[in-house]
Amino acid sequence: MSEMTSRERVRAIIRHEPADRVGFWLGNPHGDTWPIYYDYFGTTDRTAIRRRLGDDYLWVCPELIPGSYCPPKGKPMFGAGVKKTRHGAPGPFADCEDPRAVDDYEWPRAEYVDFTACLDALHNAGDLYRASGMWTPFYHNVMDLFGMENYLTKMYTHPEVVLAVTDKVCEFYYAANERLYAAAGDLIDGYFFGNDFGTQLDLIVGPKLFDKFILPWFRRFTDQGHRHGYQVILHSCGSIYRVIDRLIEARVDCLHPLQALARNMNADYLARHYKGRIAFLGGIDTQDLLIHATPQQIKDEVRRVRDLLGPLLIVSPSHEALLPNIPPQNVVAMAEAARE
Repeated sequence: MSEMTSRERVRAIIRHEPADRVGFWLGNPHGDTWPIYYDYFGTTDRTAIRRRLGDDYLWVCPELIPGSYCPPKGKPMFGAGVKKTRHGAPGPFADCEDPRAVDDYEWPRAEYVDFTACLDALHNAGDLYRASGMWTPFYHNVMDLFGMENYLTKMYTHPEVVLAVTDKVCEFYYAANERLYAAAGDLIDGYFFGNDFGTQLDLIVGPKLFDKFILPWFRRFTDQGHRHGYQVILHSCGSIYRVIDRLIEARVDCLHPLQALARNMNADYLARHYKGRIAFLGGIDTQDLLIHATPQQIKDEVRRVRDLLGPLLIVSPSHEALLPNIPPQNVVAMAEAARE
């Protein structure tokens, strides 16, 4: 097979079609990590570093672009102080018992999102696969608006309040996505969005609550992406194996980041239960392997994961925010093995 462009390669992998090789995505290194890469590669040009590594995947997330949310009063997207230092800190709906009170909150509005910089980046993507869309972390937003303990408790004591808050959060993301998709058209290849449903050991909420409070809007977002002709890629950290069948049924095309050391999220388990049913993005352990292994050991592990999960695989770290504790030579080894 002749060599494909990055865009052709990743689109084919996610469509379950033949590709010249598996794909590769560096991820989105932490801000403290980039200076280490600048020293190692001898350039401060992040695009040049990605090209050197053979990166196939461009993620353009509106929420990560400074100044993209521009309300008249300058209020943060979901209110000042909602995102606490910990998910357990009480939020503005911690004591809410009446779903009618949910309407009184100053909710974000889709027309306040400025997509200019996002569209510019998509226009300049070259032959890279373009992943975009609102990040849509509605699960975390709702959790922060209650506080984690209150959120989980009110699923039992005041489910109608949880559903009402979920509707408000998701209505904003849905409307914002509609605006972006109308402007971007085929500049976007895949709708990439993120909600971390798992811990290291299991789901945060079990399948029954997942079906009631999360899955209905989740399906609307995946349907929205497909309706606009986009592939759907979900980011969900942790041990989520108990709902992967549900995610496949909800038409998720590709699953990220495959947290390798979380329970039943290793390549062996995923290959045994889901190979051929969904594409994979990630799977190269950032908790231990990329930190402590030698470059040769990393290449061997990439090959092992590739043999298990390929050909429907984009090799990438098991968490996109690569931290400074991962030596750059290990990142190079991962990239080189992925391109073999």
